[in-house]
Amino acid sequence: MPRVLIADKLSAHAVAVFERNGIEADVDTGLDAEALIACIGDYDGLAVRSATQVTAAVLAAAKRLKVVGRAGIGVDNIDLPAATQRGVVVMNTPFGNATTTAEHAIGMMFALARQITAANTSTQAGKWEKSRFMGTELSGKTLGLIGCGNIGSIVADRAHGLHMKVVAYDPYLTPERAAGLAVEKVELDSLFTRAHFISLHAPLTDNTRGIIDAAAIARMRPGVHIINCARGGLVDEDDLAAALDSGHVAGAGFDVFVTEPARENVLFGRANVVCTPHLGAATTEAQENVAVQVAEQMSDYLLTGAVTNAINMPSVSAEEAPKLQPYLVLAEQLGSFAGQLTETGIAAVTIAFEGHVAGLNTQPLVAAALSGLLRPMLAEVNMVSAPILARSRNISVTETRNQQHGDYETLIRLSLTTERQTRSVGGTLFGGDRVRIVEIKGIGIEAALAPHMLYITNNDKPGVIGDLGRALSDAGVNIATFHLGRAEPSGDAIALLQIDQPLDPEGLKAVRGLPNVIQVKPLAF
Repeated sequence: MPRVLIADKLSAHAVAVFERNGIEADVDTGLDAEALIACIGDYDGLAVRSATQVTAAVLAAAKRLKVVGRAGIGVDNIDLPAATQRGVVVMNTPFGNATTTAEHAIGMMFALARQITAANTSTQAGKWEKSRFMGTELSGKTLGLIGCGNIGSIVADRAHGLHMKVVAYDPYLTPERAAGLAVEKVELDSLFTRAHFISLHAPLTDNTRGIIDAAAIARMRPGVHIINCARGGLVDEDDLAAALDSGHVAGAGFDVFVTEPARENVLFGRANVVCTPHLGAATTEAQENVAVQVAEQMSDYLLTGAVTNAINMPSVSAEEAPKLQPYLVLAEQLGSFAGQLTETGIAAVTIAFEGHVAGLNTQPLVAAALSGLLRPMLAEVNMVSAPILARSRNISVTETRNQQHGDYETLIRLSLTTERQTRSVGGTLFGGDRVRIVEIKGIGIEAALAPHMLYITNNDKPGVIGDLGRALSDAGVNIATFHLGRAEPSGDAIALLQIDQPLDPEGLKAVRGLPNVIQVKPLAF
């Protein structure tokens, strides 16, 4: 039975989801780093929110861990490169609290435009300062969105309802998507010069850290309002404080801070600043949604292999998972076949999908093929870590798809370019789930794969088969199956043998010394 640790406070419904799916769920919140490292080795899954830090040290101790589920959007508390390197899937729940966070940003806009918090404090202190709190209408103003994904697009929709003009800076926003959202896609400088209100909805990365600093603020129109309900660090807090003091920035609404919990902050104590304690996702509905979603996603992955909202792996729906499973095996074994034959550096890999398989979700199949290819060299590699490991080694990976079929209704062909040569291996499925190799280096051959095999290249000359049989007999090794193929009579030939047990070094040496034998490679599947 899979085991999951819930390390941050989640709705009790998350435990119910795990238990309904036959997964043991332990709730142990508030663990410090040492305690988490001490216990994480017993779990297949880890569910967190933003408090628990899933560091490289935690992941190194998590020998069984397969998945980390983040109940929420941001994953900056998870060491994503370390998780990927160790083959741990990292999932988030990007939709569960999107509406709630968007509404919080809109609420911040209203609070700033009408100075609601300062007016509230003044009024409850017994003052009646109507002339002091002159506000501004949102209608007709320009809202600039930095980031227009799940949350930003909802903010845009609500802003349109307030009759605001919406411009957005987002490198990943396509023109078609922008048109569908009735948003004008602009460059960052244009957004700064045009927007009356700026709301941030981007992740914290090396590219977005400090995206609003003194230089950016200097390009903004005087009297701008800045709202950050996304991630602390997107705005340089010291630079913003100076701009608030100078009056260049009229107001700021912040729900997130560089250091949290934010007991002290340079933005605190100003009447034109509204601060909340990271409440963007803090509604009953959102907490329920993200808890249930992360539990369902983690359960699906642990039980069926379905991957939803993963940060570091292609998604595989629950419906796709059983259909893809035999193809995942085929792709992995084709990669393994090529990887076991490779002795020099890999420069490029091309994975061609033909026939029925070309119409499926092929991204996971590429990852599976790469994991099989790299495992003989790297050992600790799987579908999660393989693509990033390939990139780190400057291996070019190309995918092609052709839904028309040739001799086989479905075919995957992996072509490999090394420092010395280019080789290819192709395979298909018989009966829907039985892996068959059907070509090697362009030579037709049909063979099943087995735990112990020999791959032999030889000159197509009489006597080779007899010599092989005698050599294996002398070594006490029985031949289970024997498959042959050749490019042309008396040309290059290949043999793929299934044997009952591995060939010892002496037996391997004897086979390699046979007349007309060019290469002998033991394989294991």
